[in-house]
Amino acid sequence: MSRAQEEPSGFGRLLIDVGPLLVFFIANYAAPVPHVMRIFVATGAFIVAMIAAMLFSAIRYRRISPLLWFSGVMVVVLGGLTIWLHNETFIKIKPTIYYLLVSGILGFGLLSGRPILKQVLGSAYPGLEEEGWRKLTRNWSLFFLFMAALNETVWRLTTTDFWVGFKLWGALPLTFLFAALNVPMLLRHGLNRDEAEQASEPAPIE
Repeated sequence: MSRAQEEPSGFGRLLIDVGPLLVFFIANYAAPVPHVMRIFVATGAFIVAMIAAMLFSAIRYRRISPLLWFSGVMVVVLGGLTIWLHNETFIKIKPTIYYLLVSGILGFGLLSGRPILKQVLGSAYPGLEEEGWRKLTRNWSLFFLFMAALNETVWRLTTTDFWVGFKLWGALPLTFLFAALNVPMLLRHGLNRDEAEQASEPAPIE
């Protein structure tokens, strides 16, 4: 595979998807500022880390995936509002908006017969049958809807520190687990076992 065609995988994929979230988590707990100010410092660090991840993807893999673009723009916009208006609600509802929009887009594509997920991830899963794409799209749409409700519940009913931690030790493992649980279904619908490991990696984390 040429460099222009290379898809992020392994450490590179983790660096792009998890790196900004890890920076956000560390900054929120270790920033040398008063506790009440940490979420704003962490949000600024999150914005910088997300931009860095997008630049790394563009330079290393010669592309930025649509979902990474989507997530990156939302981090910059809602993170910027968080800092500018000094209101942490904006960064807290960012995952909810992301999940709802992606779920809605996937659901609309499923109902209208447009293989949106296949257009985004098709090169990663060659050989997957149409029925497999349909089921995968349905599953991710429902999962993102669930995650939107979960994020709303967590940020509204817990502390800011708990919510930040949950993004790392709650939402992230749930997303990887859900991706892995889809692999047996994908194998039944044309995905060969050499591609199963890549299929267990989720789309960019919000």
